[in-house]
Amino acid sequence: MVLRPSTAVGALALLASLAAQGANLYCCQDPATGRRVCSDGLPEQCRGKPYRILDGAGNVIKEVEGALTPEQKAQRAAEAKRQKELEAAAREQRRKDQALLETYGSLQDIENARVHAENEVLEAIRQTEARIAAVRKDRKRWEDEAEFYRKKTLPADVEKGLRTADYEIKAQTELLDAKKREMDLVREKYAEDRRRYVDIVNSTRRLPAPAAPQPAGQ
Repeated sequence: MVLRPSTAVGALALLASLAAQGANLYCCQDPATGRRVCSDGLPEQCRGKPYRILDGAGNVIKEVEGALTPEQKAQRAAEAKRQKELEAAAREQRRKDQALLETYGSLQDIENARVHAENEVLEAIRQTEARIAAVRKDRKRWEDEAEFYRKKTLPADVEKGLRTADYEIKAQTELLDAKKREMDLVREKYAEDRRRYVDIVNSTRRLPAPAAPQPAGQ
């Protein structure tokens, strides 16, 4: 039995009948007429279209979507992927936050770790600079010796000494640049650790306090 909304009396009668039988009513908008169509079974006009299932009291107990277009399916798939990525990022952030709290007990702990890490890099920088200075000094010795052979062929050991010094200076200079970049990364890391630690602590303080346990017998 198909019922249209213009027959309001019939609609009430059908609902009353369905309520007595414990059956449901299926309703959708007829795409051809734009009018609402209802029946005690799924109307033909509702197949592949969104429709509602009502109980005998007229309450909506379920809403069924219609067939999705390829564009809607692609959109749903993209949204589902994005949601999974957000959930994965949230899990990873929780893991990092837990690791941060297990590593540091206070802001002072972060500061101590920062100072220690920076001192290690500074020591490496000082050693590299000292090595560059020593090699340059050694190269100057080879340069002075090469002066005696300005218009002659350089002896093999002098040529090798200059070449080896140049190679070592280049390698140590690249190492020095890398250590300076490492210092920047260390400072960024501990600045981010400090910022995140403060955020976690502040968010924890904003959480409502747990209810105090009630004494036994109350």
